[in-house]
Amino acid sequence: MILSIAVLTGLAAGMLRAYLGRRSYRPAELRHLWLVILAILPQVLAFYWPATRGAFPGWLSGVCLVSSLIGLLAFVWLNRQHKELWLAGLGLAANLVVIVANGGWMPISPATAAALYPGAGVGYGLLGSRLGWSKNIVLAKGSMQLGFLSDCLLVPGWVPWKYAFSVGDVLIAIGVFWLLWRGGARLEPG
Repeated sequence: MILSIAVLTGLAAGMLRAYLGRRSYRPAELRHLWLVILAILPQVLAFYWPATRGAFPGWLSGVCLVSSLIGLLAFVWLNRQHKELWLAGLGLAANLVVIVANGGWMPISPATAAALYPGAGVGYGLLGSRLGWSKNIVLAKGSMQLGFLSDCLLVPGWVPWKYAFSVGDVLIAIGVFWLLWRGGARLEPG
């Protein structure tokens, strides 16, 4: 969710910036975009597409998540000339480290899980279990590795939907926003 917001607001801000500067919006020239599609496909199939997510055993879903992040990091490396992607790459690396340290899943605390699903009885009874069809595994703070990198941040209460995200997600979103926002910048003299 946070990445979708970053893409939409970054693109809107970049286009507004270009419009106000009376110039064309010029998106970054990224190489190997096919790698992004190839990298996110395992996540889509394992976590988001209802027709396939139930067919993935837990261990394979974890492998899909890790391989997806590795593919996205490869894309960042191949486009490292864009300094904005270094920030996104740092966020991807942070997510990869915490996921690998926790057995291929993004950890989430029982308290955070309960805040996402108030009144649903979600919490300590799910310790060690996957949270629905998500990429999250519910772990007590004492048993999760690198808990400060987990999905421990929540959107403010006034936002109409509940969502947990990580510090890595924030870095990815800032990097993507920055990349799209720069598309509206004045061209540097060649």
